[in-house]
Amino acid sequence: MVTLSEENYLKAIYHLGKQGSVAVSTNAIAEKIESKASSVTDMIKKLAEKDLANYVKYQGVTLTESGRLAAALVVRKHRLWEVFLVEKLNFTWDEVHDVAEQLEHIKSLKLVNELDALLGFPTHDPHGDPIPDKEGNYTLIKSVNILEVEPGNEGVLAQVKDSSDVFLRYLDKNNLALGDKIKVLDFEPFDNSLTIETSSQKMIISNDVAKNLYISL
Repeated sequence: MVTLSEENYLKAIYHLGKQGSVAVSTNAIAEKIESKASSVTDMIKKLAEKDLANYVKYQGVTLTESGRLAAALVVRKHRLWEVFLVEKLNFTWDEVHDVAEQLEHIKSLKLVNELDALLGFPTHDPHGDPIPDKEGNYTLIKSVNILEVEPGNEGVLAQVKDSSDVFLRYLDKNNLALGDKIKVLDFEPFDNSLTIETSSQKMIISNDVAKNLYISL
């Protein structure tokens, strides 16, 4: 049985290391979960004993296949619950993360699979992140960061990397949402800001905002 704390570590390694396949340092994990490096090392050893992670001193941590699947299923539950909260309980997309953090640790696979079916087998959560299937696999959105888009080109806002409530409320305040068509008008080298145009407005976004917006062309 994987404990709640172990699930949080697996999820952190999964996100930091491209689904657990790229080695992640213990310091990066400690920063991600806001813990001491010594505590991380102790937990990694426990995960290794359960054949959930591989740890080589000074080289970092990767997930085993069973560890990757366990992490992917936690991510699957989190993102399905986010969809449920938005579509069925009228939560806004900036309200769902903390609640889903609690719900992601429910153990019943039947509940999760029935939830998936109830929602019509969604492929992406309210922030555009892909939802793993029962085997831990998912389809990536073909999208690029808006900073890579040449002025004059346009695409559809498909994903936001920063899902913090502060950032999502900023997007709401400025009428930017997934599915919006965005045209890049100009790039300002001085501060790396962008001038963009949607169906309803023209605006300048900072580099901090732009680096978190991904569009499909």
